[in-house]
Amino acid sequence: MILSIGEILADLVGENVEGALTLKSFCGGAPFNVAVNAKNAGAKVAFLGRVGNDVIGRFVTEQAQKANLDYLDIQVDEKRNTTLAFVTLTDGERDFAFNRHDTADFNIELNKVDFNKYQNLNIIHLGSLMLSEKNGKKLAKNVAKKAKKLGVKLSFDMNFRMDTYKNFESAKKAYAPYVKMADVIKFSDDELRLYTGIEDVKTAIESIYTNGQLFVLTLGSKGSMYYYNGQTNVIPTEKVKPIDTTGAGDAFFGTFLANIENKDFIKENIESALVKANKAGANTTQFLGAIKL
Repeated sequence: MILSIGEILADLVGENVEGALTLKSFCGGAPFNVAVNAKNAGAKVAFLGRVGNDVIGRFVTEQAQKANLDYLDIQVDEKRNTTLAFVTLTDGERDFAFNRHDTADFNIELNKVDFNKYQNLNIIHLGSLMLSEKNGKKLAKNVAKKAKKLGVKLSFDMNFRMDTYKNFESAKKAYAPYVKMADVIKFSDDELRLYTGIEDVKTAIESIYTNGQLFVLTLGSKGSMYYYNGQTNVIPTEKVKPIDTTGAGDAFFGTFLANIENKDFIKENIESALVKANKAGANTTQFLGAIKL
């Protein structure tokens, strides 16, 4: 089983209609998207998140139930609102702006969760958006401790967002512990270059790599790449014309986790999982929103 922990929110995708900004609401949040895609790829999946007791919280919870996850654990916060992500699109590429001033997503109460019910748990996937907030940093630290205590692999998706931090150094400081301790980690090539300041991707990976870590890198239209204990390869993907790239990385990673969960980290297994992950990521760019529910 894969347990994904982090934000579930509303993606508000905007378009200009006759001079007015029109917003369409979609259920989203990177960790939730990962959970849905892992489930679609055949894994048993649980999701743990938190929303406010508001109209958006009720909307995303209702939508989330359509995913038919094995466990959908959404806490309701009576004091805080549900997080919003405003998404603008230019030629299919998206830009995010978050409304999350002390919102519910990073205030998950981990002590109220019965982890014993997640039978045959193999991977805990941690979202990174929480790392920009004090309570979120505490939550992430406790999730990592829980993964270690349970003896399961920790999965981490960078989603390196500079706009939620004061400066680059504060952002890097927040991410660095999880870059080091994750058993499975995903970067995009742009995130990797930004984070390391190194242009060559193999050199950049080796500069931050922890021995035994399965490192995967998305390369956009070129496909994906992996690095594992010195072994590496690029896995190409079919080229598509994107309508909306929102959630493509989440589709990629959720599918990858589902296909590597119970398998050894050997060349054949990693590359087979990446072929399926590439396809899932490409397919997600062909519709508006991050997931279909």
